[in-house]
Amino acid sequence: MRFASLGSGSEGNGLVVEAGSTRVLLDCGFGLAECVARLARLGLQPADLAGIVVTHEHTDHIGGVGRLARRFDLPVWLTAGTRVMAQDLHGTSVRVIDSHAAFSVEGLEIQPFPVPHDAREPVQFVFGDGAHRLGVLTDLGCATPHVEAMLSGVDALVLECNHDAAMLENGPYPASLKRRVGGRFGHLENGQAAALLGKLKHDRLQCVMAAHVSKKNNTSALAQAALAGALGCDADEVRVACQTNGFDWIRL
Repeated sequence: MRFASLGSGSEGNGLVVEAGSTRVLLDCGFGLAECVARLARLGLQPADLAGIVVTHEHTDHIGGVGRLARRFDLPVWLTAGTRVMAQDLHGTSVRVIDSHAAFSVEGLEIQPFPVPHDAREPVQFVFGDGAHRLGVLTDLGCATPHVEAMLSGVDALVLECNHDAAMLENGPYPASLKRRVGGRFGHLENGQAAALLGKLKHDRLQCVMAAHVSKKNNTSALAQAALAGALGCDADEVRVACQTNGFDWIRL
């Protein structure tokens, strides 16, 4: 099992998860040509995908899904709430999922779980191939006991470190946006991400990736330091998913 990022941040998100010959794309916030180019960087073509799994309806996650799915005849999995809010899925094969029920896409088992975020029915996911489990957690304002339970014992974790509290407070955003980002239905702050990580079982954890790092309200170094503190490791052992290049394949 392996995974790689097309890019992570407010300008667009996409993550490829592969088990054997099965590959799915988690979210697509990029235009069609840009998505194809970013897949090519990973040695893939859209036809190599078994489909697209969507977390929620915000543009940086779903903005490119409809065009990619129509052009390459890819099925799309999402919750009923996300389906209601999605604007550009006409002409696609939509598979509505239960936010608590696991489903399979060929060789991948995918377990969704609900998260507190300002969307209609947002979920995040754990991907498994029977031997390894990858947890993905971005776009939530606070952790919950259920989130902790879902991610405990994963082999790898892509974890939101959206902002530093002080940088957000003193940064350029208007007050209303600061309240949204820093609120219970916004995005995880570095310290919140570290606190969540510290509560998880780490016995199988091979890799932690800081993701959805804000360009204006955070730095990679701050995110790495926060997560490294929770793990008791050096900061350079924590990887970062960037907006421009995401990250290359990581094999479990």
